[in-house]
Amino acid sequence: MRKKLIMVISFFVLWVTLHSVLLIIYGLTNSYTRADCILILGNTVNQDGSLSGRLKSRLDKGFELYQQKVAPIIVVSGGLGKEGYVEGVEMATYLLSKGVPKEAIIIEDKAKTTFETMTNFIPIALTNNLKSVIIVSQYYHLFRSVAMLNYYRFTTIEYAHAPYMEARDVYSIPREFLAFYSFKLKTLYLHFFKN
Repeated sequence: MRKKLIMVISFFVLWVTLHSVLLIIYGLTNSYTRADCILILGNTVNQDGSLSGRLKSRLDKGFELYQQKVAPIIVVSGGLGKEGYVEGVEMATYLLSKGVPKEAIIIEDKAKTTFETMTNFIPIALTNNLKSVIIVSQYYHLFRSVAMLNYYRFTTIEYAHAPYMEARDVYSIPREFLAFYSFKLKTLYLHFFKN
């Protein structure tokens, strides 16, 4: 019994480790050329209204791609956070302050999760005839983000990571393991029980 328990624990640790290594390599290997739009995923706006380091780094990366004329449209996504700010609105304000014209920014201001962002992005893409996208987020977040948009069979998905690392990445990486397989279970449920 003890040997079986050790084997199960060892297998789980190996699984988490391999998945984590995969998502790190995947996320740090930017993959983009040109696209119809850049989708910047939301994150925390601090209680004083300033952008968290993670969010600012995502916006700066998206702005950099926009300046390089990689895509003509930036979609910012994020709903009302517990701090009292609508992330998408604050993100748009930041990009406007950097000189991005209002007509080049589309705000998605309802999503509170990554899956909601991808769900809400689909009608935005259809309405604006956006057939290709570059997702911008933290490196560890991109593997799951791309998988979620793939779930909707979106045409062309590319990605770029925000160059911002911090101590909490140690927690965020294994958390992504749980979030990824939670998403997979959710899609299985939707496929078998909602169709």
